[in-house]
Amino acid sequence: MASIQGNQALSAFAELVAECLACDSREGFAGSLIAGLRKLTPIEDATVLHYGNSDLPTIVYREVPAAGGADTLERFLQGPFLLDPYYQAATKMQRFGLFRLDELAPGRFRDSEYYRSWYRSCGYSDECGYLIDLGGGAFLNIALGRLGRRRFSDRQTDLLRSIAPAIAGLCRQHWVPARESGAGLRGQLHSALDDFGTSLLTDREKQVINLVLHGHSTRSVAERLGISVETVKLHRKHAYAKLEVSSQAELFYLFLDSLMSAGDYAGGDTLISYLRPAQA
Repeated sequence: MASIQGNQALSAFAELVAECLACDSREGFAGSLIAGLRKLTPIEDATVLHYGNSDLPTIVYREVPAAGGADTLERFLQGPFLLDPYYQAATKMQRFGLFRLDELAPGRFRDSEYYRSWYRSCGYSDECGYLIDLGGGAFLNIALGRLGRRRFSDRQTDLLRSIAPAIAGLCRQHWVPARESGAGLRGQLHSALDDFGTSLLTDREKQVINLVLHGHSTRSVAERLGISVETVKLHRKHAYAKLEVSSQAELFYLFLDSLMSAGDYAGGDTLISYLRPAQA
């Protein structure tokens, strides 16, 4: 479906607002919102995630994966979401609105293991996403995907961006931030990511590995840390040797496996218990 323009777009947007205002449940609202957005621009897959003040994200709306396709969303919500450019934008940079993936991701992100493991598994070739600030540290991520080799056009993303304030206002009618105490599970996962490798690596090696996990290329890491490309390669080589991995893919899965096996995480480097289990 091509982008719509003029009176047709205005009519579709008015219908979207009317349908959303008539909903009395979050699930019904999310479904109506996605259906309305589909009338404005071609969307082939959509997910709505709610990030509370401190807990793990929850699925508000999802679409059934294609038959035979691998559904990785549940696994994504257990920890890999920490590396997601949209999550990083909302939590680290406090950026809200409509963004294309390429606006938020580091250089050469599409060559990263995170991109290969997550986006290739879910079939996305392009993504636009609304980040909606709900206050108190809570936010929504409304992920809109295209599949195959199709991508959103500038005209389509401009249209979605133009209605972002209205979309945010509609969403806030259904979500009020809950009062949560303590760091919560999400805070614990942040600590696990920040401390990953500290028991084995130098501070600089840990910085390099953390940026690699987030999808940064060698050149991007060098620019972020203010060091040469050759120095980055040297730190990465030493870190890989200490972690006993030989590629970005092995590093990515080492982080995920150590995180998933942490159990009742109480702080510190998850590799301590993962690589050096206590002797019986």
